[in-house]
Amino acid sequence: MIRTIIHIDKNKCNGCGACAAACHENAIVMLDGKAHLLRDDYCDGLGDCLPHCPTNAITFEKRDTAAYDEQAVHAHQKALLTSHQHTCPGQTPRSLGQTKNTATSQLRQWPVQIKLAPVTAPYFDKASLLIAADCTAYAYARFHEDFMSGKITLIGCPKLDNIDYSENLTAIFKQNTIKDITVIRMEVPCCGGLESAVKKAVQQSGTAISCQVITLCMDGTIR
Repeated sequence: MIRTIIHIDKNKCNGCGACAAACHENAIVMLDGKAHLLRDDYCDGLGDCLPHCPTNAITFEKRDTAAYDEQAVHAHQKALLTSHQHTCPGQTPRSLGQTKNTATSQLRQWPVQIKLAPVTAPYFDKASLLIAADCTAYAYARFHEDFMSGKITLIGCPKLDNIDYSENLTAIFKQNTIKDITVIRMEVPCCGGLESAVKKAVQQSGTAISCQVITLCMDGTIR
């Protein structure tokens, strides 16, 4: 359908994030230091974000696009509340590139904690996921090179967090096209909660995602 929707000029955007904060539908996210419209059907076309942009990077345009979906917006906002995205600017989803300060890092996105992961972040689309117990990176010296390369990484500790990761993971698996999953856990029993949560989420999502489980011993060897 033809309707009015916002347009973001990436060349004018200074990455301040004011538009994202002003959007009542949470339709705008900051990625790579620029504002992005997350999904067309999240934008109601009213333009609450326009007066908050200091560089006039946001304008209206009329084009053929999906209709505004209020139900989808409510589901999106509920997911954001569940993952506490409204509490801290450091939890804003963003893609990471290689810079001189991160030349050896294979981390491709932020945030990395399972409990903070935004369900509808663009980087989940067609992603290979690495879901790791947070101790594993300390036990295995070549963790970035051997496991994180080319993957979107999520980490957690079921014992310390004391939450069921399967709810957020199920939503991620349902709402995105995930290519495959690699789970890396330690040999200790509490890490079994991470493995169980991933398998439970795959089952609850009704998907057939390939899932590989790797177990690390505390001396850094693979079992």
